[in-house]
Amino acid sequence: MSQTIAPRFRALMLLFMAVAGVLLAGAAPASAHAALTGSDPQQGTVVDKAPAQVSLTFSEQVALSDNSLRVLDPKGNRVDTGKPTEVSGTTYAVRLRSGLPDGTYTVAYQVVSADSHPVGGAYTFSIGAPSKTTAAVGDQTAGGGIVGGLYGFGRYVSYAGFVVLAGGAAFVLACWQRGSGVRAVQRLIVSGWVALTAATLALLLLRGSYTSSGKIGDVFDLTLLGQVLQTRTGAALVSRLLLLAAAALFVAVLFGEYQKRTDDEKRDLTFGLAIGGTVVAVGLAASWAMSEHASTGLQPGIAMPVDVVHLLAVAAWLGGLVALLVALYRAPAETPVETAAVRRFSQVAFGSVLALVATGTYQSWRQVGSWSALADTRYGQLLLVKVGLVALMVGVAWTSRRWTGRLAQPAAAKAPAKARAKVAATAGKNPGPDAKAGTGKAGAGKTGTGAGKTGAGAGAGKTETGKAGGDKAEPGGKAAKGEAARRAAQLARQQAAVDTARRKQLRDADPHRFGLRRSVLMEAGVAVVLLAVTTVLTQTEPGRTETEARTATSSPASSSSSSGVGAVTLDMPFDTGGKDGKGVVRIDIDPARVGGNELHIFALGPNGRLRDITELKIAFTLAAKDLGPLPVNPEYVTTGHWVASGVQIPMAGDWQVAVTVRTSDIDQVTVTKNAQIG
Repeated sequence: MSQTIAPRFRALMLLFMAVAGVLLAGAAPASAHAALTGSDPQQGTVVDKAPAQVSLTFSEQVALSDNSLRVLDPKGNRVDTGKPTEVSGTTYAVRLRSGLPDGTYTVAYQVVSADSHPVGGAYTFSIGAPSKTTAAVGDQTAGGGIVGGLYGFGRYVSYAGFVVLAGGAAFVLACWQRGSGVRAVQRLIVSGWVALTAATLALLLLRGSYTSSGKIGDVFDLTLLGQVLQTRTGAALVSRLLLLAAAALFVAVLFGEYQKRTDDEKRDLTFGLAIGGTVVAVGLAASWAMSEHASTGLQPGIAMPVDVVHLLAVAAWLGGLVALLVALYRAPAETPVETAAVRRFSQVAFGSVLALVATGTYQSWRQVGSWSALADTRYGQLLLVKVGLVALMVGVAWTSRRWTGRLAQPAAAKAPAKARAKVAATAGKNPGPDAKAGTGKAGAGKTGTGAGKTGAGAGAGKTETGKAGGDKAEPGGKAAKGEAARRAAQLARQQAAVDTARRKQLRDADPHRFGLRRSVLMEAGVAVVLLAVTTVLTQTEPGRTETEARTATSSPASSSSSSGVGAVTLDMPFDTGGKDGKGVVRIDIDPARVGGNELHIFALGPNGRLRDITELKIAFTLAAKDLGPLPVNPEYVTTGHWVASGVQIPMAGDWQVAVTVRTSDIDQVTVTKNAQIG
């Protein structure tokens, strides 16, 4: 980077950092993945009589199917009737059978959020009094299992295919037009088209099972496929397939008619291809923007165009990088990638990085919302990893730019004298085909003459014998000539290979070109990991939504709150330090008075959904009166739910509630919080 550009780059970076600070400091609530923010009956409550319906409220509108909301009795039988309906805005309900007996009921839900991601979970409530339940809701991790894994892999392949297709074509048109005739570059871009097309078809088939049953057998269910085609995601995938048909025509012209034209004739065709290719690339990028995070939540009218620019910048940088890598390693010696082409790509990459910084800053503010969410949410943590990988790529790209500045053509002119001498010596040991072929011809001539003489000599005694000798000589001469021609062709091929190797050796003798190849290869390696992290990021609940869900489901006060008359609810975050060691324990103490109390304990994961833990212990201590600890042994009810009845609190006061959580054989932590009882 020149001395003039460097100060401008630093100034732009400072500007973006300042804007990011202002935006993150003043973020307003928004959603992307849907999150459960309320329910009626509420989670863990005990109602006097059976409700007519169960309603759930989400952070945004969701898409429902016939089995999106299920209510199970203590024996695991369904007690809901009819299809789920929209009550108002973001609240949805399903009606229950009349005359339900007392006991603990399980509510299971699985819906699709507006940004196309499935969201599921379960909770319990009781009628009359809590009871044991055998209800099994199965794996409520929406989008999981084999189908979820295949869907995630398909998303990665689709992103990679788009990057290679769009970025590789842009590299050829904008930076290295001679590359349209290079077979290795052609195969690369066509492979990108094939990968994107195949992945899009696979996603279309997997979508129905991914958002509903999760069964591999439902992938080819035509009923589910018809339902998918009526959704926004289905429309986006179909639109992508139609645009890929146009992209196939673009690729055919680029590698067919275009590379046959002279340099003067290519100018008008280049302009037409650039316009058409840009329209197709924008359309393909929009097929993601219209159906994922950018299409819902805060400022979708701004977020969708920003997302399109972000995807195009990624493709121009990473896809062009892969095309450059192929050109440096696989381009034939007759058409090596020119220094001017590398320099032009360096400028394109620099512009792409600036676009990524600008659009990425906006997207980060929109999806994360606060500085704390960067560390406290999985989305924020993945975003930090992505930023680190981008910074690493920029550092490696800086090294590539330095090698580009030292690169010059022809490579042989800069090759060290020793390298040129080595090439010359190699050439001396491999003489041209003419000499060897000539020798072969001479040998063949002598053989033929000898044969003739033999025939003539034999004919001196007897005419019949001489004639026979002549007949034998003629086939011998033809065989010798055929052998000579075969050897000459073989030697010609060997000499051509030697000449090609000589030119490659002269090209690669340039240490600056070797350094550029090595740094570009390192960039491409980081890009593969970066693309994988980006794919996971697009499937992760944004930090804003996760924080909003925690706020909506947590108690208003920091220590305790009333969930009913005299009842107290405590939310106690924990982190055992192991795998899946983070979560929240919620304790409902009812009626929170001296005497007998009923405790409902819920274990929630970072995403706010019920989860099981290995062991849970509770103890009450009143330090002011030197009472306790009084142990409580709750009884496991269902996933993430424990109940303890008849818990005796002997005296009013500010009691300390200690909860010991164990998530594995060695990962354990004790958290405490005070509750005013009596």
